[in-house]
Amino acid sequence: MEEEQSPRLAGEPATEPGPAPELECKNEDGVEDPEDPESTGGGSGNGNGISSLEQPLLKRSTTLTASHLAIVGAKVSHIESLDYEIIENDLFKHDWRSRSNVEVLQYIFLKWAMAFLVGLLTGVIASLINLAIENITGLKMLHMVNLVRERRYWAGFFYFAGVNFALTFVAAVLCVVFAPTAAGPGIPEIKAYLNGVDTPNMFGAPQLIVKARRFCPIIGSIGAVSSGMDLGKEGPLVHIGACLANLLSQGGEGRWRLRWRWLRYFNNDRDRRDLITCGASSGVCAAFRAPVGGVLFALEEVATWWRSALLWRTFFSTATVVVVLRGFIEVCRNGRCGMFGEGGLILFDVSDVTVRYHVGDLLPVTLVGVLGGVLGALYNHVLHQVLRLYNLINAKGRLAKLALALAVCVFTSAGLYLLPFAVPCTPCDPAFSDACPTVGKSGNFKQFNCPDGYYNDLASLLHATNTDATRNIFSTGTAGEFRLDSLLIFFAIYCVLGLFTFGIAVPSGLFLPIILMGSAYGRILALVLARFVHIDHGLYAVLGAAALMSGSMRMTVSLCVIFLELTNNLLLLPITMFVLLIAKTVGDAFNPSIYEIILDLKGLPFLEPKPETWMKDLTVGELAAAKPRAVTLQVVEKVSTVVEVLRSTPHNGFPVLDRPRPGVSELHGLVLRSHLMAVLRKRWFLAEKRRTEEWEAREKFSSTELAEKAGNVDEVQLSPEELDMYIDLHPFTNTTPYTVVETMSVAKAVVLFRTCALRHMLIIPKFQGAEISPIVGMLTRQDLRAHNILGAFPHLANKRKVH
Repeated sequence: MEEEQSPRLAGEPATEPGPAPELECKNEDGVEDPEDPESTGGGSGNGNGISSLEQPLLKRSTTLTASHLAIVGAKVSHIESLDYEIIENDLFKHDWRSRSNVEVLQYIFLKWAMAFLVGLLTGVIASLINLAIENITGLKMLHMVNLVRERRYWAGFFYFAGVNFALTFVAAVLCVVFAPTAAGPGIPEIKAYLNGVDTPNMFGAPQLIVKARRFCPIIGSIGAVSSGMDLGKEGPLVHIGACLANLLSQGGEGRWRLRWRWLRYFNNDRDRRDLITCGASSGVCAAFRAPVGGVLFALEEVATWWRSALLWRTFFSTATVVVVLRGFIEVCRNGRCGMFGEGGLILFDVSDVTVRYHVGDLLPVTLVGVLGGVLGALYNHVLHQVLRLYNLINAKGRLAKLALALAVCVFTSAGLYLLPFAVPCTPCDPAFSDACPTVGKSGNFKQFNCPDGYYNDLASLLHATNTDATRNIFSTGTAGEFRLDSLLIFFAIYCVLGLFTFGIAVPSGLFLPIILMGSAYGRILALVLARFVHIDHGLYAVLGAAALMSGSMRMTVSLCVIFLELTNNLLLLPITMFVLLIAKTVGDAFNPSIYEIILDLKGLPFLEPKPETWMKDLTVGELAAAKPRAVTLQVVEKVSTVVEVLRSTPHNGFPVLDRPRPGVSELHGLVLRSHLMAVLRKRWFLAEKRRTEEWEAREKFSSTELAEKAGNVDEVQLSPEELDMYIDLHPFTNTTPYTVVETMSVAKAVVLFRTCALRHMLIIPKFQGAEISPIVGMLTRQDLRAHNILGAFPHLANKRKVH
């Protein structure tokens, strides 16, 4: 098919051979428009090597959806990237040089103060969430057990299911109606944000006191976890920490936004990213009381870009969280905070347990790791299919989302209430005569429907919060406390509930559900292999939980430290490391981690740390030649040309060319759309085509104004006389953009793009000359994604690494 001719692009040398393609009809950062039938990624799938499953299921949206399956294959997305790169233009250099030592020290102090406030507020909110969950669940369980002891079984069931239904209804309504992006764990979106993806409406935590939708991650998490559903509060806590960080850095939103002078220091994507990293690590620390584990979680799992100064501030935030949590623990001792006020803050302490290894333990421990990797990969695969099914249900509207959440709640309540009746009562061990059975308080031995002197081991696990259930199943010195059939039922029901609960419209975390499943299969293995096991069964539960988490989430270092801080026993470190490495290796052989799967399903353009091997066979020059040429501007450009470029191409950056002498063009740098819009809003136009002096732009523009978002070009109304004037772009042009030679491989470009947290990468020719354009093309995040590359080069599909 013959290519259409179009007018020469702005800044393109007239001597350059070949027809110039028309302006790119793409969204931000080179993302193709799904509504354009001529779009290169909108083929049928037969001619471009892309299967039908990789075509978009939904049209583009400027916001995230509550669905975990927004776009299959992530080929089409309207989500923009973030400007993490420093824009070194003349105005930035002058602003930096003009700062006094006092202002520099003030900036450094404020960053540490922000990190402290993030940790302080996250710790306080996490403590309140813990206290609320423990007390709500405790009151619910106590009254339900009293009804069962009175043999009013149907009344107990309807009370138990009714309270759970009401709690789920509150959480689901908040997420369905007011804050759809608060559903789920929030960790995949935070990973994408720290990778450079602007996930809209994800960190709308301002106005926490004013609007109900801002309470959704907090109240929704309390309601969802208290309802007894198979989900945890860890993911929502990470989300809450990130939201608080965004709130503090921006001073709020809309009419409630504070316009304090010192907030101007944080009016950029780089400092906001650092604070959100502190918030994410603080959330993990608050969930597990693991400060070092929280820092390593941010480093290993969520943060793409890292430096030593950020390490210290992140650790400072998590240390603040631990101090706050410890203060709440001291306040809540002796039941001063309700029924189970202290229970949610400490999970498992085996510092007094002596762990001894034998050579014969290597085989059972290896089996724990292998099974953890297999089960984790299987869990990821089945959950992937469940989320695809849920997408079809959620697409029917809000009522369908609400009905799905309530249906899961009813099913969960029925299972948790009825299953303990299926197992026989167990007589109490004389060694635990003082604590067995447990009545009206937290403990290992729930009496439930059993007579005095007996306990129901399955009720001890099912009729407790996830935290208490974990503490019970992790308890040491209790090899005969749980029956094999009870553990099998517990493992089966939590596998089913874990698969069908995640993905509904409530805030939910994956950590504790996977920990419970893993601890159950760890104890099952310890019972089955009792003749060959010398390690305590409770410690096998710890190893099983670590193995399943590593097999599903593929974390190693941070997970190892988290479990080390949970157990407070260094003797477990070597064997835990051994299990984690085995589980991750086995899991990687089958499929990606659960967070990578969710990122792909949500359509977030996440750049993986390791490029695919076939990218080494393709150069950036070949990749640039397969897409329309980048739109360029002259150093001194006409206002009408700038307006037309902004209106016809929604790109964020434009290469700027200079002509020092006739017939010669050179790359002057890159100018951002937001800076062009600032010039148009200020109407900083020139009557004649000339270069301005340095002081002229400095008098008119401040760093705060240039940090504002771009906005819509149609909002600026210009007269015909103004359109005929000129703009000098050199004060706004980043003269040091990242450039690569056209012969660089795509694999190397992906590593550079991700490592330096870029948004634009300019390609320059290997050979320079008067007849050669100084720029070959420009690559963005979408151009470097595997799906998009395969759309233009289908012959590479057979080389693609498939999990």
